[in-house]
Amino acid sequence: MSPAPIEPRRWPRRRWWLLIALVFAAHLGLIFAFGDRKPITPRPPAPAPLLSLAADSSELLALNDPTLFALPHRESFAGAAWLKIPALKFEPFRWTEPPRLLSLPVAELGATFARFMQTNAFAPFELEVKPAPEFASPVAPEIRPTVPARSTLHLAGGLELRRLLNPPDLPPKPWPDLLTNSVVQVVVFADGNVLSSTLLSSSGSPDADELALKTANAARFEPLRNGATNLTFGTLIFEWQTVPTNAPPANP
Repeated sequence: MSPAPIEPRRWPRRRWWLLIALVFAAHLGLIFAFGDRKPITPRPPAPAPLLSLAADSSELLALNDPTLFALPHRESFAGAAWLKIPALKFEPFRWTEPPRLLSLPVAELGATFARFMQTNAFAPFELEVKPAPEFASPVAPEIRPTVPARSTLHLAGGLELRRLLNPPDLPPKPWPDLLTNSVVQVVVFADGNVLSSTLLSSSGSPDADELALKTANAARFEPLRNGATNLTFGTLIFEWQTVPTNAPPANP
């Protein structure tokens, strides 16, 4: 049987702190042993350049100016030419003369206008008059018998996508009052025949509603394609064109 492995023993925290203190003390001892113990003396400042102005040196400075002859300068030959222009005294020019009035005899007043009127002839002045208006005899319009418009049929619901094969010819309906629309709901087979019809909204005329139901039952629509067998639900809206009659209205 092999002996069990021996785990290394950890240092306690106290021993670690003692080791850190010894290293810190050794570091301080080396600093004091090899450190420089001379007193600190201030360093003397380096000599700085001094600027002093010499007396009566304006001419010397002007001669040392590099722009003395390259650019216009007051001390060069250009100074006397145009940089030192003498001031000019302005004297305004005032010319005066005594007034000389033109003499005009009183007898010659208007003589020029009189000569102008004698030598220039003007065209006679005519007023612009409009000619008298010409009245034409009125022409009576031709009166023709009015033909009432036909009634119309509109498809709604699912029937908008199917074409009506036998569109009806709906005549106008005579009635003493204005007729509203007759709305008929129909159910259509896949082959286009009408299965049933129901009056949803009356127009106010029994004859118009009966004609609407007969027209809905006799309607034939385009058959469905691709072998579809579903029913189609939709509405037929009959918009009646009313022809007024002399009879009193049914609903006073």
